[in-house]
Amino acid sequence: MENSIVEEKMALIPKDKDPRKGGLRTMPFIIVNEAFERVASYGLMPNMIFYLMENYRFEAASGSTILFLWSAMSNGLSIFGAFLSDSFMGRYLVISLGSFFSLIGMILLWLTAMVPQLTPPPCDRFTGVCSSSTAGQLAILFSSFGLISIGAGCIRPCSIAFGADQLDNEENPNNESVLQSFFNWYYAATGLSTIIAFTVIVYVQDNLGWKVGFAIPAILMFFSALMFLVGSSQYVKVKASTSLFTGFVQVVAAAFRNRNLSLSHSGVEQYCHSDDSELEIPTDNLRCLNRACVITDPDRDVNPDGSASNLWRLCTVDQVESLKALLRVIPIWSTGIMMQINLNQNSFATLQAKTMDRQIFNFELPAGSLNVFLVLTLTIWLTFYDRILLPLLAKFTGKQRGGPGPKVRIGIGLLIPIAARAMSAVVETIRKRTAIAEGLEEQPDGVVNMSVAWLLPPIILLGLAEAFNSIGQIEFYYSQFPKSMSSIAVAIFTFGTAVADMIGSGLVDVVDRVTSRGGEESWLSSNLNKGRLDDYYWLITVLSMINFVYFLVCCWAYGPTKDEKEERLLE
Repeated sequence: MENSIVEEKMALIPKDKDPRKGGLRTMPFIIVNEAFERVASYGLMPNMIFYLMENYRFEAASGSTILFLWSAMSNGLSIFGAFLSDSFMGRYLVISLGSFFSLIGMILLWLTAMVPQLTPPPCDRFTGVCSSSTAGQLAILFSSFGLISIGAGCIRPCSIAFGADQLDNEENPNNESVLQSFFNWYYAATGLSTIIAFTVIVYVQDNLGWKVGFAIPAILMFFSALMFLVGSSQYVKVKASTSLFTGFVQVVAAAFRNRNLSLSHSGVEQYCHSDDSELEIPTDNLRCLNRACVITDPDRDVNPDGSASNLWRLCTVDQVESLKALLRVIPIWSTGIMMQINLNQNSFATLQAKTMDRQIFNFELPAGSLNVFLVLTLTIWLTFYDRILLPLLAKFTGKQRGGPGPKVRIGIGLLIPIAARAMSAVVETIRKRTAIAEGLEEQPDGVVNMSVAWLLPPIILLGLAEAFNSIGQIEFYYSQFPKSMSSIAVAIFTFGTAVADMIGSGLVDVVDRVTSRGGEESWLSSNLNKGRLDDYYWLITVLSMINFVYFLVCCWAYGPTKDEKEERLLE
């Protein structure tokens, strides 16, 4: 019995690696590192708009712009972190480096709450004059944001892949189920950590202040880094290799070098192939890139073993087709940007909640905890969809997966935000009228006799939209990309979030500047009772409608997917 248990555990460790390294014993260190990092970093975001407005005297629009840019930096650096780990340093060193940067950034942010000289002095009681932040104070604040973003950009894209490195063993017959079990536990841990961040950390900040509220994330980040380093001797550390991103650049460079080459329909021997290539000739899509894999001078371009002598001059057919697959999905990928802009309007919802009655079942809901309902909706729907709805649909349709295809789910996810933002606009109109009727127009901190529950339906709808759109996007990329590009699916989705943050930041800035011309009150005024946040929500609604029409055009231009073609043939 004992021998069988030992043999089963040994099967979880790759045969070509040190049997004393990797395996399930490393999972607690990796999952705890990622979970603690998420609790720490996500716990800082919901209430940060209040910290910027109260302690650094930012207006609501300026504070929201800063938070958009901070989020964009964190998501954008994920691409850099993935490239760094794949091409140069390996995942272990990148995660270690990221943990260190995140810890330093959170300590620096905590110091801004602890040291009075790092924030502007309190406003004068008698004159009401408030000093602005100095360049030095802002430099320290933004440095803390930057360090936290670098840390997140290094940890998040590498953590799940590093965990898979510890378990991936093709000789184990249960390899796929072991990896799937790890992915389930990983996502369960990150989901739970997000809920804790949006509830416990936000509650502490509201009730115990910024000193304690920023200290706890810093302490959690310290334990996150410590736990990861404690398991160092047990990890399988896969060395860096050539990145797919490098391969894409090589294809463009080779195609440009051969730009004057005439393309003709020749035999298979005209093209360069990798050893395990399943493609004999490149497709006619984006035909200009085919020049990158054409052998013009066999003596110069090809080694004796058939490989390319210079990858910047000659690429394989697989490399060319991988880049084509990426370029073809970009239009549909771009439709997800508006979806993310809808999801990233958290700062304004938090400001609204602050002015409303937050008593729910004799408990005062922290204003920054509203997003927990989005996460709960996403989790509940995905569980229901995967465990109950899909099996029922498969039973009635006779198909293995009876649910709608990825493109349909992406489209549903783009339709729902239109209703959600229209609802947000109506709720804000009612809230503002109620505030004015109660004489609170000049009191931005006054609490309106209106329940915060009014804000929940749009947030719940957005959680449902994310469940459809985000998962649909990633599944669409996985189904359209070659297996060698599976890691790119999550990478380009994350990059889309970064682009959405940048565009969202620009949108807020433009709306604030245009609507405040001539001394007029900005739509995004810090005093919501005098601003016109409802009009801003209507603007987002109209843009979402235009984006949905654009999505339909992109689907038409893309044509049927491989799965759709197979279904038509079967019919």
